Amino acid sequence: MGVRAALPVFILPSLLLSFHFALPISLQPPVTSEFIFEKAPFPRCHASTIVELRNGDFLAAWFGGSDEGAADVAVWGARKAAGAWSAPTELAREQGAAIYNPVLFRTRDGVLWLSYKFGRSPSSWTGALRSSTDEGTTWSPARHLPAGLYGPIKDKPLVLDDGTVVAGTSVESFNSWACWVERSTDNCRSWIRYGPITFPNEEYGIIQPTIFPIGNGKLRMLVRSTQRIGRICYADSGDGGKSWTEARTTSLPNPNSGIDAVALKDGRIVLVYNHTERGRTPLNVSVSGDGGTTWNMSQTLESGPGEFSYPAVIQASNGDVHITYTWNRLRIRHAVISLKDIP
Repeated sequence: MGVRAALPVFILPSLLLSFHFALPISLQPPVTSEFIFEKAPFPRCHASTIVELRNGDFLAAWFGGSDEGAADVAVWGARKAAGAWSAPTELAREQGAAIYNPVLFRTRDGVLWLSYKFGRSPSSWTGALRSSTDEGTTWSPARHLPAGLYGPIKDKPLVLDDGTVVAGTSVESFNSWACWVERSTDNCRSWIRYGPITFPNEEYGIIQPTIFPIGNGKLRMLVRSTQRIGRICYADSGDGGKSWTEARTTSLPNPNSGIDAVALKDGRIVLVYNHTERGRTPLNVSVSGDGGTTWNMSQTLESGPGEFSYPAVIQASNGDVHITYTWNRLRIRHAVISLKDIP
C-alpha cells in the first residue's frame, strides 16, 4: 500500500453557528427493536457497526471478549437474512492484542471493508483493514496500516460521488485528543492524512468524527468531546475534507460518549447520541433539516438506567433508518425507524 506524506491542515474561517433544540409533541414514534443475539461466546461486547448488503440483507459487527482491552477481544459479526439474525461468528482476531471499534463500509468499486484497531490501549493501537468481494462471506487477510494511520476510528466513512473515501479518525495521546481525516482516492489502497482538527484551549480535546455533506460542496463533522467541554462539537470543510475549521460547540450535550450521524437521501441529517452531560443514558435520535444547524428530537431509543451507547446509523435502500448500539455491554441492539416516522 502506498502512503504519501501527511499534509498539514489549513484552517478555514470559523463561523460560530447557533444551534437550537426544539422538542416535538411526541418523543416516541414507532421503533422496531431487537437484540442481535441472546447468547454469545463472549460475556462483554461494545462498539457496533452495520452495513446493508447488495441483496438487502444486513451485516453487523462489534468487538467482544472478557472485557474491553483484554487480549481475548475479537471482532464478531452476524448477518440478518429472511428476517432473522444469524449466530455471532468471529470476523477478526489479533494474537495477544485487544481489538477495538470495528467499522463496516463499502467503497465505490463495490468492495466491502472491515476496519478495526488493535493493541493494548487507544493511545498505542494500530489500524487494520480486511476486505471482501463476496458480501462478507469470506475476507482477505488483515492488512496492518503504517504507524500514524488508523482508518475510520469509530464511525463509517463518507464516500463522495467521485469515490473519494473521507474517513474521520482521531488520536488519543496522553492528556491530548485531536481529530484527523484520512482520505483515499483509490478505494483504500493509499491514504493522505489531514489535520489536526482541534478544539481551542482545551487540555484533552475531541475524538471520533462522524462526517456528512451539508450542501454546496461542504462537509461537516460532529465529534465526541471530553466532559470538560460537555457538548457535541462540529467543524466544517469546503474542499472535500482536506481542510477544516477549528471545532466549536453545538448546544447538544455530550457525556464523553460516541455518536453517529447519516445524511438521508432527502438531505436531512439523522444523529444518534446520548442527550445528557453525564452517563450514557438516555440514547436519543435527533433530526436536522438545515445541515446540522438546528435539531429536533425525534426518538428516544432508551431511557432507563444503564449504558446505551456507541451507536451506528445508516439509511437502507428502502429509506428506513437502521441503528445498532451497545446495550449494557452485554448485547448489541438493532433498531429500525421507518422513514415516515422521521419528522
